[in-house]
Amino acid sequence: MKVLLANPRGFCAGVEMAIQTVEQAVKIVGTPLYVYHEIVHNRHVVEGFIKQGVVFVDSIEEVPRNATVVFSAHGVSPQLRHDAQQRGCTLIDATCPLVTKVHMEALRYARQGYHILLIGHAGHDEVVGTVGEAPGAITIVESPEDIAGLPFSPQDKIVYLTQTTLSVDDANRIITAIRDRYPQVKEPPTEDICYATTNRQRAVRELSPQADLVLVVGSQNSSNSVRLTEIAGNAGTAGKLVDDASEIDHAWFVGVDSVLVTAGASAPEHLVQQIVQKLVDDFAGEVEHATVVEEDMSFNLPVSLRVLARSSGK
Repeated sequence: MKVLLANPRGFCAGVEMAIQTVEQAVKIVGTPLYVYHEIVHNRHVVEGFIKQGVVFVDSIEEVPRNATVVFSAHGVSPQLRHDAQQRGCTLIDATCPLVTKVHMEALRYARQGYHILLIGHAGHDEVVGTVGEAPGAITIVESPEDIAGLPFSPQDKIVYLTQTTLSVDDANRIITAIRDRYPQVKEPPTEDICYATTNRQRAVRELSPQADLVLVVGSQNSSNSVRLTEIAGNAGTAGKLVDDASEIDHAWFVGVDSVLVTAGASAPEHLVQQIVQKLVDDFAGEVEHATVVEEDMSFNLPVSLRVLARSSGK
């Protein structure tokens, strides 16, 4: 069986930065270290940190007063930052800079009197944080069907923004529906869907026709990983989302001569390699590497973490 290994895959620059932030914070602050929401949406990453003494919380009230708290890669609202400061917490912000960009756009357009149509999944951590920047000026749009029920007129000032981890195809369908109803809609100055999401989706879209099955390494709550399985299906190849090698079902491979392996932006590479090794061992897999685009993006660790490191001498 041919095993086609997609590149790019796995960790993006934002995830790398967020994980390194927690690793360094554990060394500087010690444990328990509190992290608001899962640092990234991957079960193995989260469980690994829990074993080290990291405590993930869903409410800032769960963080003891005057403790250190890390904000996840998905970003948080200004109100939550304020609440944490009121508790005397030391804040370390591991928000992906590309998410911060969308936050700043939302704030800027709200101040300019625009109503913002935020294309994304209601309840997703990133969307919750973005809405918090201007809650009275943002409407979440999840599908083209949502557009018909919007109360705005062709004379209203409207702009659209997008969650960074959406399917490019799905977002474009919604954007088309918005433009059809509101020709005056303003576009963001640059694309909001992040480079890593776009590149991983492009790789699956281009490579999946060469495979009988697509395996996406990632967790069920990882938006960008779920989108990769959907893109494979839309391209005509069945996609399966797996957290690790233990979830592989041999029944999937009946009649399968080639499989494409990729990973969401929050999935560690060692999980990919374990799955590839299983395919080699169980199905006499022959591995081929397929590079669609090269990536060289990186982000600095948060300033607050670097200041903390200097003051502690660690």
